[in-house]
Amino acid sequence: MGCSCFGVFGRLQEGNDIDPQGIVNNRVRLFTYNALRSATGHFHPPNKIGGGSFGVVYKGVLRDGTRVAVKPLSTESKQGTKEFLTEINIISDIKHQNLVELIGCCAEGNHRILVYEYLENNSLASALLGSKSKQINLDWSQRAAICKGTATGLAFLHEEVEPSVVHRDVKASNILLDDNLLPKISDFGIAKLFPDNVTHLSTRVAGTVGYLAPEYAMFGQLTKKADVYSFGVLVLEIISGRNSANAAFGEEMLVLVEWAWNLKEEGRLLEIVDPELTEYPEHVIQRFIKVALFCTQSASHQRPDMKQVVEMLTKEVTLNEDLLTKPGVHKPHTSRQSTSGSSQTSSSVGNIGKTTVNASRSTIIDSSFVETEVLPR
Repeated sequence: MGCSCFGVFGRLQEGNDIDPQGIVNNRVRLFTYNALRSATGHFHPPNKIGGGSFGVVYKGVLRDGTRVAVKPLSTESKQGTKEFLTEINIISDIKHQNLVELIGCCAEGNHRILVYEYLENNSLASALLGSKSKQINLDWSQRAAICKGTATGLAFLHEEVEPSVVHRDVKASNILLDDNLLPKISDFGIAKLFPDNVTHLSTRVAGTVGYLAPEYAMFGQLTKKADVYSFGVLVLEIISGRNSANAAFGEEMLVLVEWAWNLKEEGRLLEIVDPELTEYPEHVIQRFIKVALFCTQSASHQRPDMKQVVEMLTKEVTLNEDLLTKPGVHKPHTSRQSTSGSSQTSSSVGNIGKTTVNASRSTIIDSSFVETEVLPR
């Protein structure tokens, strides 16, 4: 902790009676504001590599040459130093190959800045949905791996971390890609650094309404199933190469999940596939689309949990489409929401409840979502 090249606090700041080094664990680096300002070229606009609900992200280079991603949090984060560093401790302990690693932070004065590992290929939003100059030509095997890796990371946050973490803002710009296109989820746990009302409103204002589960967007009801919904939208984006938040589809100007549902009903499901994808196994890509539709059902309790999603994506299974109901959609300008299956209980809903609700450790092979498992020869 005493290495000066990282700009670590060597003494208490004047007027601050809290010693940050007495709060954070030895896995968290404490940076001075001046060190991070220098690393980012005084937060120079050309070094901006992303942004979202919680703040802008800058590329930085530390004095020892280490590249980092530096994220000053927006001013809505009103936590005191002790509370902030306590939450940073918790976030820094969450490690997984599909999660972006938190390296350290700055809690100097009123500054609240997070420092993450730097990922060369930026975000999935840039690589898949961004300008042509920034796009990466992703084939089906790479897209499938991104879906599976992201699902695995979310399942880890939901089921393996204690207490469990609900991300709240799963979207393409929060899925970063390393040199090998391994997906890593960013911004997990950050929501705890903001008051609940600010988090909820800022997520909506940030332009990610296309990802929001209707029960969260309209009523603020936040559960793991809200993340499941957002993941389903993300899978449809990865397969279609289209941005859910900024596009409308068909003559009826449908959002992406509505369009996917209509194509399924009309037996034209493969029309959603990105024209840039010229080679792909049709039965596998159809399974992925149907998994996305299971994730985006209107009633949250009808959606699978993320462990089940991982199994549906990674195993050759035949999905029980009889249980699939119309997706829920929140359209803020019209306040119109798909109501199919929203609150009613059917026999199929009852079957799902017996196998999925409060049964996070059950396997998908025992679930009503799957009719059969296709075993490899």
